[in-house]
Amino acid sequence: MRGLDRVVLFLDLDYFFAQVEEVENPAYRGRPLVVCVYSGRDQSSGVVSSANYEARKYGVKAGMPIKRAMALLPGEAVYLPVRLSHYAKVSEEVMAIAKRYSAKMRVESVDEAVLDLTDAVGGSYERAEEYAKRLKSEILARKSLKCSVGVAPNRVLAKIAADASKPDGLKIVKPHEVADFLTTQPVNALPGIGLKTRQRLEAYGVKTVADLQKVEVGVLERIFGEKKARYVYLAARGEFDEPIQERGLAKQVSKILTLKRNTRDMADVEAVLAACLSEALLKLSTLNMTASRVGVIAITSEIKTITKQVEIRPQTPYDEIMKTLKKLLHDVLAENPSVMLRRVGVRLFGLNPIAGQSKLTAWSD
Repeated sequence: MRGLDRVVLFLDLDYFFAQVEEVENPAYRGRPLVVCVYSGRDQSSGVVSSANYEARKYGVKAGMPIKRAMALLPGEAVYLPVRLSHYAKVSEEVMAIAKRYSAKMRVESVDEAVLDLTDAVGGSYERAEEYAKRLKSEILARKSLKCSVGVAPNRVLAKIAADASKPDGLKIVKPHEVADFLTTQPVNALPGIGLKTRQRLEAYGVKTVADLQKVEVGVLERIFGEKKARYVYLAARGEFDEPIQERGLAKQVSKILTLKRNTRDMADVEAVLAACLSEALLKLSTLNMTASRVGVIAITSEIKTITKQVEIRPQTPYDEIMKTLKKLLHDVLAENPSVMLRRVGVRLFGLNPIAGQSKLTAWSD
């Protein structure tokens, strides 16, 4: 007897931080708006955390230096500091809405969640489309936030569909449509294929998912390593599947970003480090946990990893942690006078659940 068709829904809140700011101050709508992670040196030092679509029309995107964004944008653009705990609060409220649509749900990040709707809709993609429309409408009605939603037979496909539907869209990919849908996608549409990996694949003539399907497993293993090669092989065929369930207690939270160039310039590195800390703290907040240790991760141009860590008080404010990370990074460079940095990151560990108070006030803005 044939079982139910698998039905997975991926929810993605559009340009989340910037959209929250627009909702709470309608005067910002129609103007380029950039949410910034300031490194503390001056009012233009740091990186872009989120940008609305008006700003993106000028080429502004997350991870870009604020100075570069200022050079691209017109004078009426709005620049706002990131508000970590507030976005976490709004996120929790949205996720509570989504949770009512399926008992099988996993929060992926502060602005993403994945739901297994198979049982809820009896394997029907027609009913799943109704669920998705209701979910979008309820989030808009209750929180004034727009989101993009993808529905497909597994999480990877549902995420690709959600990305393809942006902004404020809904894309349904039924089982018999998977092959045709994938062949139209660029290779970096697959989750886990970033800029550097895409460039490596292009050297093999791979530009689309259809191209990727033709690459032998041995070649994929040379590019990705054995474990990731298996994921890429299956995902390119729409066959990578995984159960949707809440994650267990995390042991650590980390974020690593690639620098624009190999450098030892603290001004360049601090801006990226600030963005890493912002993302790591947001993740920690959504997990409802605190950290008792923080570490800096430095990856050199020779792909050597150097780490340093220290103890911190639980719920130490952002500015204090950033000051600690700057000192750790300064020590790394002082102890390694010849190295050039290629990537930097932040690691929060020694995690414990927050007791006696809401996670929403765990980090000051």
